[in-house]
Amino acid sequence: MLPDRFTPEIRPTRRGRSVVAVCLFAAAMAWIAGPRALNAVVAPGIVGLAAAYLQLRGLEAPRVVRDLPPDAHVGTTHELRLRFADAGEAAAGLSDPFLARITERVDDGLELEQPAVEATVGTGEVRFDVTYRRRGERSLGPTELVATDVFGLLSREFDCEPVDSVLVYPERHPIPEQFRFGLYDHEDVGTSRQRDEFDQLREYEEGDSLRDIHWPATARKDELIVKEFVADVQGPSVSISVGGRGADRNATAATSVALALLEDGLPVALSAPNGRVETFPGGDPRQLLELLTRLPRGEVPDPDADVVIEGTHRRTQIRTDGETHRFDQLREAVAPGSVDDRTEKPAEMRTGKPTPGAVPAADGGEQ
Repeated sequence: MLPDRFTPEIRPTRRGRSVVAVCLFAAAMAWIAGPRALNAVVAPGIVGLAAAYLQLRGLEAPRVVRDLPPDAHVGTTHELRLRFADAGEAAAGLSDPFLARITERVDDGLELEQPAVEATVGTGEVRFDVTYRRRGERSLGPTELVATDVFGLLSREFDCEPVDSVLVYPERHPIPEQFRFGLYDHEDVGTSRQRDEFDQLREYEEGDSLRDIHWPATARKDELIVKEFVADVQGPSVSISVGGRGADRNATAATSVALALLEDGLPVALSAPNGRVETFPGGDPRQLLELLTRLPRGEVPDPDADVVIEGTHRRTQIRTDGETHRFDQLREAVAPGSVDDRTEKPAEMRTGKPTPGAVPAADGGEQ
C-alpha cells in the first residue's frame, strides 16, 4: 500500500488517488478470485505510480527570470513575462522541462487577470496581465509551481525565487486650462514650447508627449522612440508643496497638477514631507513621480508655494494665490472628450501604451 505522502513535497493528485483506490480494489478481488486481477490492474497501476514518483523526485526548483512591466500609473495594465532557468545557469531554459500549474504571487496593490496558468516550464515564456491598483513599491513573486508527471498521478510544489518589484505611480487626472493658466502668463512660455535645440533619441517613457515621438527610429527599432530636447528654463516656474493626512489623494492631486504644468512647458519645483525635486519640461519626470509614489503623511513643507496641496482621506484642497479649489471639482470641470481630457483611452488602459492622437497619461478611480 502506497502512503498518502511520499515525501514532504510529493503527493498524489485526484487521479492518483483514484488509481490507488482501483489498485486496492483489484488486490482485494485478486485475493478472493485469483491472481489474474492482480496482474491485469494492480501491476500497471503500481508501475505508473512508481514512474511518476521517480520523474518528480528528480526535479529541482528552477530559477524564475521576470521581464518586469514598466513603472507606471495606477489604473494601467501591463504584461509580465516569466521565463525559467536551471539553478546557477545564466541563460533561460531548463535542461528537463516539465508540466506545471504556475501561480504568480503579487502584492495586494497589483491584480492579475489570470493568477494561474497551466504550461510546460522551461520551453518558453509564460505571460500574465497585471493591473496597477495602488501606488507604492509593489512586489512580484515568489512564483509557485505545482509540477505533475506525464500521467497526472502525482504532484510536487516549488517556490521559485527571486522576488522583484515595480513602482506604481499615483493616478493622474486632467486639470482644466482655466486653473492652469491662472498660475502663469500663458504667453511667457511660448519660447520654451518650441524646444529648438535637439539633444538625443531615447526610448519612450511614461509621461512623454506623442508629439516627441521620432517615427523613423520607431519604425526601425519596432518600439517607441522619442526626441529629447535641451530644457529651456527661461520661462516662469511653478512651486508646488504637498502634505496632509490623505497621502493617496494628495499624491494623486500633486501628480495631476505637476504633469499638466510640465506639459504646458513650465519647470516645476515640488516639495513634500519626504523630499524636494525640480523637474524641467522635456526632461524625465521620474524623480518627481518616485517622490510622490512614496509620499507619506506630513505637514506641508512650504506653505508659501505657488500651489499648496493639502487634505484628508475624504477631501483634498488646492490653494493658489488666496483661492481654494477642491481637487474633485477640478477633475469634474474637464468634460470627457475635450482638449483637456488627458485620460487614457480604453486600449491604453489594457496595454499601457499610447494610441495615436492621445496624450500619454494614466487615469483611474481614486483610492
